[in-house]
Amino acid sequence: MTNPAPTNNSLTDVPGFRVGHAAVAGPGALSGTTVVLAPPGGAVAAVEVRGGGPGTRETDALDPRNVVERIDAVVLTGGSAFGLDAATGVMAWLEERGRGVRVGPEPHQVVPVVPAACVFDLGRGGDWRARPDASVGRAAAEAAGAAGTEVAEGNVGAGTGAVVGGVKGGVGTASVRLASGATVAALAVVNAFGSAVDPHTGVLYGEYGEYGEGDLQLPSPRVHLAAQEEIARSRERMGLPPLNTTLAVVVTDAPLSRPQAQKLAGTAHDGLARALRPVHLMHDGDTVFALASGEHGDSGDAALGALELNHVLAAGADVVARAIVRGVRAAESIEGPGGTFPSYRDLYGS
Repeated sequence: MTNPAPTNNSLTDVPGFRVGHAAVAGPGALSGTTVVLAPPGGAVAAVEVRGGGPGTRETDALDPRNVVERIDAVVLTGGSAFGLDAATGVMAWLEERGRGVRVGPEPHQVVPVVPAACVFDLGRGGDWRARPDASVGRAAAEAAGAAGTEVAEGNVGAGTGAVVGGVKGGVGTASVRLASGATVAALAVVNAFGSAVDPHTGVLYGEYGEYGEGDLQLPSPRVHLAAQEEIARSRERMGLPPLNTTLAVVVTDAPLSRPQAQKLAGTAHDGLARALRPVHLMHDGDTVFALASGEHGDSGDAALGALELNHVLAAGADVVARAIVRGVRAAESIEGPGGTFPSYRDLYGS
């Protein structure tokens, strides 16, 4: 069904897509924004929200019953609902390039539709008001526009202040090429109230699907006990309320219709459920976007057949789970006025 991962094992393995990160500057800041930029001409897009406490913008525009056919960018941001202002900067950047929904005869007469979703990271750097704004969104868009195929992971962009179950979270990405030649990839911002770590073994939940049971390298009981004690202390230091959210963007070059993209956004949530436990809680705003460029296959293909679509749906869940694992593994420990958040690799090693 699938072939080995493409070159970068990242979202940019789907041709034309690019990723840019920007962080909030200044003392006491621990937040940022990530922009996923679609190829010129945009991408079919959809979204599925399953967390009980989402913070989103322009998600209704993606409903297949509504008028917007394609979009040019998705914004993932820290700063809770305040951080959604980052999308304003991305809109301005796109407008300057004539990208957006055309509403008039002149090239500049466009309205960029920029869906966005946020994670809760307020105060984790010490300054409650240090959160993304339009300037941070513009910086992330500029970074995406200038980016190559490499995608930074860990404490970058919207993952700068991310925490997952008391362990430092971050941005991760992964991809797979299907037997058909189409590519499916994901980028995740891992910031869940639930845990990514199995408390019985210390293994990341998302890795159980990657290896056979005999192939997993379990940490020693001594290392595991010490790590679990530190994770418990980190959770206690964070206190309540447990405000979090995990975000993901799944992209493909397969030709999907808008309803098919909607289905992909929904089944990709299975990847969250494999890699994080529990998920979709009342204080999580778990949201997955799906984007399809349609560049793979015959230009006349309006959409995939049901059997081909099944392969894309299954791969979407797989790459989301792998992206979450990579985001947790890439994250680095943080110690500052807003808290101490140990990384998985510092707790358990490589």
